[in-house]
Amino acid sequence: MELNSNQIQEILPHRYPFQLVDRITDYEPGQFAEGRKCVSVNEMQFCGHFPQYHVLPGVLIVEAMAQVGAIAILTKEEFKGKLALFAGIDKARFKRQVVPGDVLEMRVELIRQKGPIGVGNAKAYVDGKLVCQAELTFAVQ
Repeated sequence: MELNSNQIQEILPHRYPFQLVDRITDYEPGQFAEGRKCVSVNEMQFCGHFPQYHVLPGVLIVEAMAQVGAIAILTKEEFKGKLALFAGIDKARFKRQVVPGDVLEMRVELIRQKGPIGVGNAKAYVDGKLVCQAELTFAVQ
């Protein structure tokens, strides 16, 4: 199943400049989601990070992965219309830089859930190469 940017906004509260997922390419509610972010030089963070050497901040990569993971949990019937908030970021590792022109492909698999608290295993790739991985804990409210 795919979701475009308008359909993503029906599930997530994020809006410009903080909607960091352009498309969900596949998902299964409560199991996993895969998404894509097309990185553009026109994004406001590149005005200051860094003006002479544009690099997507790692925290925005983690946030983009979290938004993909939020689709996986918030499409579950019992959580529709709710918010997924960060409860923790563990084992985050950055392997490569992400720059304008890159297409960030992300996959988040939900590995544990007890009630409104859960954990997702998140990975992000550019051109098939791992750029970031993390274990993301969320709380639904």
